[in-house]
Amino acid sequence: MTTAQHTHADQLRPVDPDLFRTLLGRPTGAACVVTAVARGSRPACLGDLGAPLRSGFTATSLTAVSQNPPLVSFQPDPISSGALLLDRAEHVAVHLLGADQIEVAAIFATNGVDPFVAYPRWAAGPFGLPLLTGVLGRLLCRVVRRVPAGGQRVIAEPLALSAGEPLARYSAAVPG
Repeated sequence: MTTAQHTHADQLRPVDPDLFRTLLGRPTGAACVVTAVARGSRPACLGDLGAPLRSGFTATSLTAVSQNPPLVSFQPDPISSGALLLDRAEHVAVHLLGADQIEVAAIFATNGVDPFVAYPRWAAGPFGLPLLTGVLGRLLCRVVRRVPAGGQRVIAEPLALSAGEPLARYSAAVPG
């Protein structure tokens, strides 16, 4: 069962090992935004009972756990508004941000605001995941494990990845 009715499976492509290595071989400390969607139960007074809920948060702890099979790990702030929804999400999108995207990281790091209103440059993608535009790269992942570790560390398997325009400039600047 997926977290949304539309999977857009035709948009999923196999994970290219070289691109995976390039995307996750960036200098440490770079931020990423994780977006998720899960079946919700909004209070009846808000309407849309059972409609999917979306969430997003900034994570600075993205780690490549394994290349074969490709696995990534990240940890949300346990008090972030996105952490609770992430407990129910089956899929996530990990958006790798460029150095010039500090504003995007700040928007998704702010509690108490809807980041999808504050940052309107996104569209629904496979599994109903909110996909941000203009990012360095993106991994569409299936959550495979949640590990309690000072909050909760999520282990996810990338099902597909894509690189944005900035990655070509970044890759050219990094010695092979």
